[in-house]
Amino acid sequence: MTGQVLPHEVQGSGSRRALVLHNWFGDRSSFDPVRAYLDDDAFGYAFLDCRGYGEAIDTEGAFTMEEVAGDALAVADHLGWETFSVIGHSMGAKAAQLMLLDAPARVRSIIAVSPVPASGFPLEGETWELFAGAAKNPGNRRAIIDNTTGGMRDDAWLDAMVGRSVGNSSATAFRAYLDSWARDDFHEHVKGNPVPVLLVAGANDPALGAEAMRATWLRWYPKAELEVLPDAGHYAPEESPEALAALVEEFLGR
Repeated sequence: MTGQVLPHEVQGSGSRRALVLHNWFGDRSSFDPVRAYLDDDAFGYAFLDCRGYGEAIDTEGAFTMEEVAGDALAVADHLGWETFSVIGHSMGAKAAQLMLLDAPARVRSIIAVSPVPASGFPLEGETWELFAGAAKNPGNRRAIIDNTTGGMRDDAWLDAMVGRSVGNSSATAFRAYLDSWARDDFHEHVKGNPVPVLLVAGANDPALGAEAMRATWLRWYPKAELEVLPDAGHYAPEESPEALAALVEEFLGR
């Protein structure tokens, strides 16, 4: 897959390196709460914006997981990173798996936060319409975020999440990515892959929590392990940033 070097920001100068891919609702700034807790001396991170998000909001593209993976590999090439880990949040974790398939010798490990599995995610009927309509309807986005955080967050928090999501994403890209992360299925290609995987799920996430991890990722990756954050739903980078940072760096530091 051929990629394009997209806007990104590097933090840290350590030899243990990771590319960081954001979720459907947020650009790279969704990881800002985590960044304050990272060890810049031991680790190096590159936070990317997908096409149609953040500083790449006006970048044209097909808006697929394959394209995200290709762009991330192009950033790694640009940085001179021969090997690296990939941290992917939600749809970002699905793209991370395509990077693994395309460049298995380069991807050292995957840290998957509330991750979409390689099989996609079943959305039918009214639920599909809710997600598809979220591209243009902020109310749909709010309902999805409220549900996937277990109804645990207050109005101000939800409103801030929706505002950042709408302001930092192109409606065209947002809608197109849904088809790719929800419907594309390549799980037969990842079965048995020996890459080390850390799965981080939120206890309050009814969609991609521990049960979903056991039914998908943990069946397919023999070196996968699961950690559950008790105070998070689907958005651990914003809900439990310090705990997430600790899990990430303990895993990367092994």
